[in-house]
Amino acid sequence: MKFESNLPKGLYTASLTPLNSDLSVNFPALIKHLNWLLESGSAGICLLGTTGEANSFSCDERIDVLEKVIEAGIDPAKLLVGTGTTNIPDTIALTKHAVEKGVGGILMLPPYYYKNVEDEGLVEYFRLVIEGVNNPNLKIYVYHFPKMTGVPFSLELLEKLVDAFPDEIVGMKDSSGDAEGMQKVCESLPGFNIFAGSERFLLDNLRCGGPGCISATFNATIKYGAELYEHWQDENADELQEKLTSVRSKFEIYSFVSGLKYIFADWKKDDSWLNMRPPNSLPTIQIQEELLNTLKKEDFI
Repeated sequence: MKFESNLPKGLYTASLTPLNSDLSVNFPALIKHLNWLLESGSAGICLLGTTGEANSFSCDERIDVLEKVIEAGIDPAKLLVGTGTTNIPDTIALTKHAVEKGVGGILMLPPYYYKNVEDEGLVEYFRLVIEGVNNPNLKIYVYHFPKMTGVPFSLELLEKLVDAFPDEIVGMKDSSGDAEGMQKVCESLPGFNIFAGSERFLLDNLRCGGPGCISATFNATIKYGAELYEHWQDENADELQEKLTSVRSKFEIYSFVSGLKYIFADWKKDDSWLNMRPPNSLPTIQIQEELLNTLKKEDFI
């Protein structure tokens, strides 16, 4: 089966969303950050995902973010936009808007409130969303993040989805941390566009034919990631992967949103990076110091 993708292969940064003191989106800072990421080796941007605090924004706010990002000159074809919600009407509205704007792909969470649901219910959910969007340019990458959603995309469910919607469901962001599970999907669904959700698995993903990686920590580590992506077939690829994994591990001591925003505030000497919508909050002083010290030891700062 051939899964047609509109997204370039490579590394995608799950972008942070800079906020003002009133917790509205700081658009000048966001546009500057996105351009820096693209200039630094990001093939594209995962906009309004988990790291971007998407589920803390209203539908109108999310639509406004995409509008202003495109108006600022960011190529929509390089955007993978998060549109999944807990309900069908909002998911349709966000997805329809993004596809009409010409985005490269849609990153779609499952409806994550109800747990232990049957595969048939999830297949029907996607059917109604796809029919509601009703656009031949729709390309969905399902978002497998069971730690956050409690609703996993098992191999069996994926097989049902791609059998029912081979033209629309073309890939997945796998943030499960299950390397063996990702390998099984690669083997069972050849050509399915599986992006690793952590750069820990970037080299393994490329070696099994995957297109790349979508990572939160690329907000800070994109240059390291780009170096590995460029040289993944070279003799020193495993060494570059070890370096990238080591830096990634330093960010895993706390929430990515909070930890990364704290690091950016420190790097840029700009406390506005500390703004985030509850329930996200600043790391403790101990975590702040530990994060900075470990990154300095890594010669990252």
